[in-house]
Amino acid sequence: MTNFAKSNVPQFTVDVYQNEYLPEGGRDVNAIVTVTATGGGTTGGLPIPTDGERAPDAAVAIMIDCSGSMDYPPTKMRNARDATAAAIDTLRDGVSFTVIAGTHKAEEVYPGDGRLAVAGPATRARAKDALRRLGAGGGTAIGTWLRLADRVLATGDAPIRHGILLTDGRNEHETPEELRAALDACAGRFTCDARGVGTDWDVKEVTGIASALLGSADIVADPSGLAEDFTKMMETAMGKQVADVALRLWTPQGAEVVFVKQVAPTIEDLTDRRAEANARAGDYPTGSWGDESRDYHVCVRVPAADVGREMLAARVSLVLPAPDGGSPTPLAQQLVRVVWTDDMAASTRINQQVAHYTGQAELAQAIQQGLDARKAGDRDGATARLGRAVQLASALGNEDTAKLLSKVVDVVDAATGTVRLKAKVAEAAEMTLDTRSTRTVRVKK
Repeated sequence: MTNFAKSNVPQFTVDVYQNEYLPEGGRDVNAIVTVTATGGGTTGGLPIPTDGERAPDAAVAIMIDCSGSMDYPPTKMRNARDATAAAIDTLRDGVSFTVIAGTHKAEEVYPGDGRLAVAGPATRARAKDALRRLGAGGGTAIGTWLRLADRVLATGDAPIRHGILLTDGRNEHETPEELRAALDACAGRFTCDARGVGTDWDVKEVTGIASALLGSADIVADPSGLAEDFTKMMETAMGKQVADVALRLWTPQGAEVVFVKQVAPTIEDLTDRRAEANARAGDYPTGSWGDESRDYHVCVRVPAADVGREMLAARVSLVLPAPDGGSPTPLAQQLVRVVWTDDMAASTRINQQVAHYTGQAELAQAIQQGLDARKAGDRDGATARLGRAVQLASALGNEDTAKLLSKVVDVVDAATGTVRLKAKVAEAAEMTLDTRSTRTVRVKK
């Protein structure tokens, strides 16, 4: 475990869990990389500056769906206004913010004029007053909301930029290609948590937004729960201490990266997001960090070698890019090694951490496949895949996912994955399972 201290940011550590032994001719090296950030001065999600240091600069854009469907029932729009007000109250003094109303176009609610407000008693009061005038009407074009948020956030110089996006419907007033282009344009410029309220929105759209912008996604089936959810999201955002941390992976000549995935607290494939750092190293984005820990699954394919050979398969490090484009600051580093052996017991032993997260990835896939089969009317396929999901959730100790699955299937025997599809399933229950399918639990120590 290696770490490098740096003032004004949390202290990062990297730990690697792997079976470093391969049989003769073996090539794939798997490792779980645990990254932990501590000492950022956070408690309950809210930063506490110490030793005269002020909390890091941050800017937040809150994007609220104001399309016509938000008026059905009328309490939905009121709940959205109340939730936004609660989020504004949670802003730390000095944080820059803007509120955007989203329909088939995007409009600034507060402060307006393409600028950011600075949180304080007076600006919070004015922002909440502006919220009272919000009404519902129009269509939905989420890409326009994101692009406006990006433009306004860019007017400030805060290193930590975050969005909160709420929608209750499908993105019907722009093409999927237009939304994808907006996400590509905003990726790396700010992170964004996305929420779907009610049950008339598209799970893949909302989770896709959060995935592209390295945020969280969830369902708030009952609009009355929005204020609590928004408050928690804002507390988490206020706890971020450093932005744009990259996971840098160096590999030796002849080796190649098979994949890099975040596997806890949620599954997120980062493989295609690599940015070349130099001839042998690439950077994978991890977003903003407070006091927290995340796990990553790294797979590297190395040249085959004879028994007794040892080599460095990869060097994993955390780096913080320099604002001026200069050399990044190293935050932590660890090595992934490989040894070729003819000891069958050693080379076939699967590391507990690797096995656990491989199972978690299969669990998420089984849920997705099962729900897709159910929607397509393939009852046998749905039963088989959701049964496998129940079996995996039980074996892996993922109790939250097991509870969600039990609302979609009747569990006959969890150990064998024997289930029956429920005749009637609440739409909110199915969407919750779908939205939260990539949430994982960590290995029990």
